[in-house]
Amino acid sequence: MDFFNRLQPFALLAMRLVLGAIMIAHGYHKVWGGFHHHMEFAAWTAYLFAGTEFFGGIAIVLGLFTRFFSLAIVIEMAVAIWKVHSKNGLTGAGGFEFPLALATIAFALLCFGGGRGPWGLTFGGRAGGARKTKNG
Repeated sequence: MDFFNRLQPFALLAMRLVLGAIMIAHGYHKVWGGFHHHMEFAAWTAYLFAGTEFFGGIAIVLGLFTRFFSLAIVIEMAVAIWKVHSKNGLTGAGGFEFPLALATIAFALLCFGGGRGPWGLTFGGRAGGARKTKNG
């Protein structure tokens, strides 16, 4: 089991890179392609969502402010599930399984930090949620 414990920082890195790449891809179309997909929301939220997805995704990939942007993504995905996807159920066309998975990844990064960066640095606290104890 110690082998898997040593892989925890890399698992966090993988989650950070995947979440960031997906958010950049979704946010890019909102930032550069217009906000027509956000007509069911107030105009100011379209800017907030686009910024969270695109710039937050970039920050998460780089390991910058991982916990802050992860919290923003959890909130955004909760709103998206509540306001857009919940009427379609869990699976199927427009279901909420994908935003739920993204919210879960973001929640894990919020709780455990960003893991190792591309240069072996640890971002967002101790990787893997390891805490230093009094005796160790």
